[in-house]
Amino acid sequence: MRKFPVLLSTIVAASTITLSTTSISAQSTDDLNKKIDELQQQQKELEQKRNNLQSDSQQTDKKINKNLDKQDSVEKEINSIDTDLQATLKQISTKETEITKTNQQVEELTTQIEQLKKEIALLKERIKKREALLKDRLRNIQQNGGGMKYIEVILGSKSFGDFISRSSAVNTIMDQDKSIMEQHQADKVAVEKNKIDVENKKTEVEQKKQSLQNQKQDLVALKGQLDNQLSKKETLMASLKDEHEELEAYKVSVEEEQEILARQAEAAEKAKQLAQSEKSELEQLAREREKQQAEQKASPSKPSNSPAANNTPSPNPESGSESGSGSGSNTGSTPAPQNNGGVLNYPISAPITSHYGARWGTMHHGTDFGAPIGTPVRSAASGVVIMTNTEAQAGMSGYGNVILVSHNINGQSYTTLYAHLNSIGVSQGQTVSAGQVIGASGNTGQSTGPHLHFEVHRGGWNGAKSNSIDPMSVLN
Repeated sequence: MRKFPVLLSTIVAASTITLSTTSISAQSTDDLNKKIDELQQQQKELEQKRNNLQSDSQQTDKKINKNLDKQDSVEKEINSIDTDLQATLKQISTKETEITKTNQQVEELTTQIEQLKKEIALLKERIKKREALLKDRLRNIQQNGGGMKYIEVILGSKSFGDFISRSSAVNTIMDQDKSIMEQHQADKVAVEKNKIDVENKKTEVEQKKQSLQNQKQDLVALKGQLDNQLSKKETLMASLKDEHEELEAYKVSVEEEQEILARQAEAAEKAKQLAQSEKSELEQLAREREKQQAEQKASPSKPSNSPAANNTPSPNPESGSESGSGSGSNTGSTPAPQNNGGVLNYPISAPITSHYGARWGTMHHGTDFGAPIGTPVRSAASGVVIMTNTEAQAGMSGYGNVILVSHNINGQSYTTLYAHLNSIGVSQGQTVSAGQVIGASGNTGQSTGPHLHFEVHRGGWNGAKSNSIDPMSVLN
């Protein structure tokens, strides 16, 4: 935040100024001229700072728009990544379905292999039986004729009919042997073929399963990359949103400062008008005095009954007179306590519960006075109310009901702030006197208990509170 001075005025309008003076100090007029010049200079500074804040506000608007553009861009990237992520998740789901089906195929093939093993066992049993049958046949042949050939059996026929019978028997035996041998060979081939087919199919399915698992792993890795990208983009989006909130808060703070500066400018103009009015009255008194002196010189023997003949001291523009019933008067006012070295009076009669300085890891920019709700709160010095803000109003977040008063003391401007009030008894632009009741303590805003939070700023108040000082350094 930028620092800006707050014009504080100790000039309070008097209801009447009598002409009961015998002398008007030229120094009083010079003091008022000096104060008017200072007020004009402060008005220029306020205007410059308002312009600077306006520039800040415009720059902040540009940053906000740039931030929103980035948010739009990141949002699109997030949507794109999310689309890719959803597509990848769908592909992973598809692969998982295919892997499940492949697992089912592997299980089915495993079952088939188990079944083939049983069939192979049966075939092996048949082959074993056939081999035993062939061995028995050969054994019978050997027992009945040793190495006799089938041709000898045929040639040993005793008649043609016996020949036919023997030939038929030999053919039958040979056909049976041939059939047994062919079936034996076919069974062997079938067993080997089925075994090879099933094993090949199982290998193929397992390879397919491995391929699907590899594809799934690739997709899972891609999902991890997309999750990482999405996480980074979401982190960036969160950062941009935080930045946007900070920029919005800064903009609101700048707008608050602009509003306070505008009210300070109004207070400065009011103070200048009061000073000019008092200067005019002093000049009028001087003219009346010169006129009376001229008349006395012209008629030295004639006694003077004019008010100027009395030896009443002239009003002092620095006195902070509270006479009359102007906007600064208040029936709840009490005289300010005797100044013991400080320039401000205590704003409330209550014990201090928390001092200015570091507290709970943050900076506490004021002094807290523990007081029951409704305890009178008084202006620390004469000045002009530049802002009152209720808890229901926007801005000045956390202060609850709050009053800001500007002061000008010995050529130095100060701003005092009274926060967490239960009630406010003054209005913006009103002049107040030192010790005048301006409100009552309370527990509004971000408050942990009934108390008055009192801040002093050398110059103007700003959101960064860069002008804050320890109130105890200036309280008397």
